[in-house]
Amino acid sequence: MIQRSPAYIEAQLSDDDNRSWQQLLSGSITSPKELLARLDLPADSWLPGAEAGHKLFQVRVPEPFLARMEKGNPADPLLRQVLPLNLETQSADGFVADPLEEGGAIQTTGLIRKYRSRALLMVTGQCAINCRYCFRRHFPYDEQRLSPADRQKVLDTLAASPEINEVIFSGGDPLAVSDQLLSQWASSISSIPHIRRIRLHTRLPVVIPQRVCDALLKWISNAQVPVVMVLHINHPAEIDNPTRQALSLLRSAGVTLLNQSVILRGINDHADILENLSEALFDAGVLPYYLHAFDPVSGAQHFDVPDEEARLLIHELLSRLPGFLVPRLVREIPGKPAKTPIDLFSTDF
Repeated sequence: MIQRSPAYIEAQLSDDDNRSWQQLLSGSITSPKELLARLDLPADSWLPGAEAGHKLFQVRVPEPFLARMEKGNPADPLLRQVLPLNLETQSADGFVADPLEEGGAIQTTGLIRKYRSRALLMVTGQCAINCRYCFRRHFPYDEQRLSPADRQKVLDTLAASPEINEVIFSGGDPLAVSDQLLSQWASSISSIPHIRRIRLHTRLPVVIPQRVCDALLKWISNAQVPVVMVLHINHPAEIDNPTRQALSLLRSAGVTLLNQSVILRGINDHADILENLSEALFDAGVLPYYLHAFDPVSGAQHFDVPDEEARLLIHELLSRLPGFLVPRLVREIPGKPAKTPIDLFSTDF
């Protein structure tokens, strides 16, 4: 067993909300009308478009994330990530339902195999927050729902694939399910001799910091293999004091914390914002990992930032930050054996 320092929660992560993470998750805002009302935005201006987008991909915003938004500001960078717009109903050439062609990479129910040494486990289709730019906004989660028989088939497939040394818990958001289930998955998977790491891709410790609870810390601390958590934070305003506390607890439990962002028009497509994000991440004990070029998913084309602009931003970050705080600019190309770094020197600067 890997020895990790103990971590204990001595106080609530938020002084003004004593609800459990399960209560906060189930109490998320799921109505465009309520979202606008809570942020003092005029319904006559925003509700028609919000309802049109909501019909295609439902609103879901948890209270702790909502609390970080500026009331009366429709350009708030956190709000823009979750507010549906009429633009989502428009089609655009090259923007498709499955931009990463994951449908063809499903090895068995709930298990996606795109890379040689890593396999992605779709623990759940549920998310704590519905980001409007999500590349899986059209994913057929119901078809990948895992029954007990499917779970055993996943384990059998992993055990019969010695080239796989890392399993990625994904979804949806894997932390949207119970710690009992996650503990069972972790125990079963880590008992396979050739599995060296478990990785969790999650947004929950950011949007609901209370998710970092005793039960989560216990099974992570008891894991037989190292646990890596890749967070998804796009803007420095997402990192508040409860989030920092939650991340500190995860680090104390031995978790390696990384972050991946997506470059998004009108949200973080500015060097000052990305610089502040990297600094805020490091202050919170998280290393910037990837800056993803936008995946061309239908309904989200208004977030797209051309690669040329992204290159310029990375060059500016290189002049401002130490190299370890500059995320790698990458694009996921279907069929490639790994994320593809975007060439920073394809154009003269």
